[in-house]
Amino acid sequence: MSTPKTPAGRRVGRPRAQERPAGGSEPRDEVLAAAAELFTTRGYTATSTRSIAERAGLRQASLYHYFDGKEAILAELLEGTVRPSLEVAAGFVSRTEASPEARLWALCQSDATLLCEGPHNLGALYLLPEVGTERFAVFHRLRSELKSCYTGLLAATVPGTDLAPDELALRADLLFGLTESVILIRRADPDRDPGALARATADAALRVAGVAPRSLARLRREGQGLLAARS
Repeated sequence: MSTPKTPAGRRVGRPRAQERPAGGSEPRDEVLAAAAELFTTRGYTATSTRSIAERAGLRQASLYHYFDGKEAILAELLEGTVRPSLEVAAGFVSRTEASPEARLWALCQSDATLLCEGPHNLGALYLLPEVGTERFAVFHRLRSELKSCYTGLLAATVPGTDLAPDELALRADLLFGLTESVILIRRADPDRDPGALARATADAALRVAGVAPRSLARLRREGQGLLAARS
């Protein structure tokens, strides 16, 4: 399934932050787009369901036809930041004809790109205290599944095969954290080139994985070929 694009043609994925839809969009999508904008500009706590409804061009009562409250809207947005990346990750995990190192590079590059390119930096909402509650269990499950894809690819690399279980888990935490660190970089420098940042992140990921520097250029080319094959 192809990844949807914004009106400007940019790929939308993790985070899945929609542009405010043009006329003819479904009201539910308009609510999500309005909430994405308001949560990331005004803040989650400062945003009311009334303000979301007004931004979406709806009556507040109409909003409750689609969502039972602000937490439900946030949960939908956060889950949407992970699902596209999980789909990409599953594809790379299954491409066993390619080296695991190249597949890991491609996953990190793709994931970092998706985190950087949406119109709203929804990843910055991951640290909200509300997100730690049971209401967001599906989001946490999806994110855990994505991290498992990173772990599986890392374990299949030449350096990864020598790691003890505890070391593998720690290295996977570092890889996943490195990729998601682009959320904070984007917040500090919104004008940073997403492509350059994603490529640098993927290169750094292979170094964290223990790949020899002399192999990096070859694995980058292989990883770029995997990404091109998906387009």
